[in-house]
Amino acid sequence: MFRVSQYMRLLAAAERDGVMAPPRRLQPGGPVVIWNLIRRCNLTCKHCYALSADHDYAGELSTAEVFEVMDDLKAFGVPVLILSGGEPLLRPDLFEIGLRARAMGFYVGLSSNGTLIDAAMAERIEQARFDYVGISLDGIGAVHDRFRRQNGAFALSLNGVRLLRERGVKVGLRYTMTALNADELPALLALMRDEGAEKFYFSHLNYAGRGNIHRAKDAHFEATRKALDLLFETAWRDAQDGIGREYVTGNNDADGVYLLQWVRQHLPHRALALEAHLRAWGGNSSGINVANIDNLGVVHPDTMWWHHSLGSVRERPFSAIWPDTSDALMAGLKQRPRRVGGRCGGCAQLDICGGNTRVRAQQVSGDPWAEDPGCYLEDDEIGLTAWPGRAAEAFAGAHPMGASRGAAFHPVRFL
Repeated sequence: MFRVSQYMRLLAAAERDGVMAPPRRLQPGGPVVIWNLIRRCNLTCKHCYALSADHDYAGELSTAEVFEVMDDLKAFGVPVLILSGGEPLLRPDLFEIGLRARAMGFYVGLSSNGTLIDAAMAERIEQARFDYVGISLDGIGAVHDRFRRQNGAFALSLNGVRLLRERGVKVGLRYTMTALNADELPALLALMRDEGAEKFYFSHLNYAGRGNIHRAKDAHFEATRKALDLLFETAWRDAQDGIGREYVTGNNDADGVYLLQWVRQHLPHRALALEAHLRAWGGNSSGINVANIDNLGVVHPDTMWWHHSLGSVRERPFSAIWPDTSDALMAGLKQRPRRVGGRCGGCAQLDICGGNTRVRAQQVSGDPWAEDPGCYLEDDEIGLTAWPGRAAEAFAGAHPMGASRGAAFHPVRFL
């Protein structure tokens, strides 16, 4: 996750005070855990990474098993639990789990499609004291309904947002941009402001689940850049005005490099200081600072790696699974710098983006260490001066999973 508002506030404070605060390294601790407690969902969204449907799935963790895992996560230093699905509100013990997590001192988020949040459900969510509730919207009205494959889904989700806001629950909007809804971003940002939502999560399409099926419809790179320009400008205005709304992006760590370019254009005297902050951030954190546990208790490097198992919490604790680098993928993800190929291997900004999203590379080329086909930056923007030889020579044979396949050594574009 790339916290746009965090950097914009640093910049705004520097403009006000004349000096930019130095970067701070992340303190050691466990990863943020996104936990798909249930796979069942009342919707069948086009870009669902879990391929959920409206029926029960056998073998899901029991309440007692969830509590046992929570005890291990707490002892391991995990600070944040994001309770997700499927649709987590369909799990009967969700509020029991949420209340226990809050009592244990976790920051607890809830990720929902919002359609099940009526007045009674909003009351239960308020009483469970979730720190944050994210509700997914893909556009306004019929656009959202088409993505969610249910007429009236937008009205139900928006009503859920309003009911939670009336009760003082912190609510954010979650938006995945594709070529089919790229034009919806301005209206959704306006909706966020008008409805009093406090956070906006902009997700690039990732090639997993139904997102993989629809990857040929990924938004054109120019549309991506245009969307980020709007997001940056909106976040900058809010930072200057002291407004606490949050803007974050996910699933494309090239956003950090693109923000640096934006600052070089608009605030060039702050670019070097911001660059230090971005290098301290380090980009993609799959397998490092973000983890996933699915509904069956299987651990994955993040939510988009459901096809790669690191082990089950039923067989050994999460605290034993997560640091284990006998798995070649985890060994590669934890390595800094990552031994990536293609454009990523020759990128001068590798230590900012961390090699970006490895699952996209794997889904397109079959090689998790190939270049990320979702990088929307041009060769000259990432310092590629001797393409492709420099990148190929730097990478060939260097990674424990082997040299990149041929597809890694030429630019790939999915529009």
